[in-house]
Amino acid sequence: MTDLEVRPMKESDIPTLLEFFNAIVAEGGTTAHEDPFSTADFHDHYFTQPAFAFVVLTGSTPVGFQAVFEREPGLYSIGSFTDQRSRVKGAGAALFEATKAACTAAGGHTIIAKIRADNVPGLAYYSKMGFVDTDRIKGVPLNDGTPMDRIVKSLPLQS
Repeated sequence: MTDLEVRPMKESDIPTLLEFFNAIVAEGGTTAHEDPFSTADFHDHYFTQPAFAFVVLTGSTPVGFQAVFEREPGLYSIGSFTDQRSRVKGAGAALFEATKAACTAAGGHTIIAKIRADNVPGLAYYSKMGFVDTDRIKGVPLNDGTPMDRIVKSLPLQS
């Protein structure tokens, strides 16, 4: 198994993260994002806005990131992305361990994820991390107008 390191996101990570993030967006189907991000957009959304943002590295190379946004006191919304061009076993689990610990330490009570209904790998990942289905948002239109449900999963945190 590859040695993984998880640490808070640094500005210097952004070019690598943006490259594989935009490749995921271009592939489609595994993120609600449908349009590529500019460097400034990525910096604002995934570096500046999150309560916590972590990267997972093999050696010195970032291969995934996870960000959580505090929606209200103690309620976090999560986004998770790993480089699909060179998948690293355990990267998502390592990221979530750090994210869950940070949210718990900050007094969080719940983490939620909203996943496209056609994102089978994403739904499986969050289920594996212990999230359970709590809601379904019906017919959220994609850019082309196609309605796509979002599955809301949540994980209560133990403080």
